Amino acid sequence: MMNLTRRYSTLLNQMCMSSLEGGPSRRAISPAPAVKPAAEIRRDNLGVDKTALHVKSGGTSITGVVSACPMGAKSSRPFSALAQTLSGGGGGGGGGGTSEQRVEHLEQEDLSQLDPEQLLRECQEVLQSRPARPRRNVIRPQEDPSSGHRLGPSLRIMQWNILAQALGEGKDAFVRCPLEALDWKERKYLILEEILTRRPDVVCLQEVDHYYDTFRPVMAGLGYHGSFLAKPRSPCLDVEKNNGPDGCALFYRRSRFWPRGRAYLRLSAAAVPTNQVAIAQVLQCRLTGRQLCVAVTHLKARSGWERLRSAQGADLLRRLMGLSSGPSSSSGPSSGPSSSSGPSSSVGAHTRPLVVCGDFNAEPSEDVHRRFRASPLGLDSAYKLLSADGRTEPPYTSWKIRPGGESRGTLDYIWYSRGALRVDGLLDIPGEEQIGPDRLPSFHYPSDHLSLICDISFRGESRSA
Repeated sequence: MMNLTRRYSTLLNQMCMSSLEGGPSRRAISPAPAVKPAAEIRRDNLGVDKTALHVKSGGTSITGVVSACPMGAKSSRPFSALAQTLSGGGGGGGGGGTSEQRVEHLEQEDLSQLDPEQLLRECQEVLQSRPARPRRNVIRPQEDPSSGHRLGPSLRIMQWNILAQALGEGKDAFVRCPLEALDWKERKYLILEEILTRRPDVVCLQEVDHYYDTFRPVMAGLGYHGSFLAKPRSPCLDVEKNNGPDGCALFYRRSRFWPRGRAYLRLSAAAVPTNQVAIAQVLQCRLTGRQLCVAVTHLKARSGWERLRSAQGADLLRRLMGLSSGPSSSSGPSSGPSSSSGPSSSVGAHTRPLVVCGDFNAEPSEDVHRRFRASPLGLDSAYKLLSADGRTEPPYTSWKIRPGGESRGTLDYIWYSRGALRVDGLLDIPGEEQIGPDRLPSFHYPSDHLSLICDISFRGESRSA
């Protein structure tokens, strides 16, 4: 029987045959057992899966129903076949446990054999007719003398709004971006190429509308565990032939972390639930024993909604306050990853460090940015460290042209606990010439938002004389 790596290669080759015929060579690029909420899958009258999530965190039960992305008309058959393989094959029963448990079992065993270098070469072959991505480097910020010594190697965090396929093709109207550049058959390879090149330990994504048929199976094969939460009223559902609702996804490398708890959050404003969501994952580093809480979110878009974004940010901070309370370290899993019921609030607990990634849809001048800066959680924006004074955000993280004109702004952030974590490296922001006159997205970049990368490490205990 063909091994899984070779079978996956065959599937990728099936997708890229038409792209490989006669295409010029592509320029080289620069490399650079979880605690699960109870879930009940049921099907509505339209045949769309619904997932009811029940999560307890800090004494609060969070319950919500989200639509699970079906494999719509725009899904590629090879990826659909791979997803069926991951869920135990099509058709009747076979094997005990739920499909979710079977996926977990496969994630932990066979899929760890996939070779990221091989997959990266496959991506480059498919994309050889496209120009290379902007060349970007990881910059080491000037070291703070008070930062203390680093405990263990760095952890790499990726933040990226990848642009929902339905919105890119059906709603966003990027007037200078050819529709061919947005074709999912190739655009997904540009996204995957970026992830494979950067090799993050934690991946935080927004506008994900191909989670179940693309990102979950592929990322599982690369050694990640993922979670996904759709927007309750996703605008993707207004687009004909959509692939289901978009939402936030969070992946972490299983070889690097033990899971210690997870919460799915629907953000509120003045106690009224909104359409924006967040995922918070508590992780324990296998190398250091230290814990941290990583969150991903996507706040309300468009001008005129500044007060709503501020209220959503305040709600997220309030809920992260509870999730960050717990032991900062322990010796390892007590009886396996499923033994933890979530963040601890036991006597003698410490505050877990936080990393909050997201498309905030807010410039640094907005109130939600001020709220995060002034939070008692002690958060700071990592990308300010790229500036000469260490206090200024980048000039942009998104640059696009729509019918209403050109839009350039800083909307995406990686916040971190400055007292417990230190920033060891940041992926730089490409210049105007690299982005090109047609801005983003384009043939050489798959989204209207730039990916952000932050290498962080735990601060060691301060040494006293």
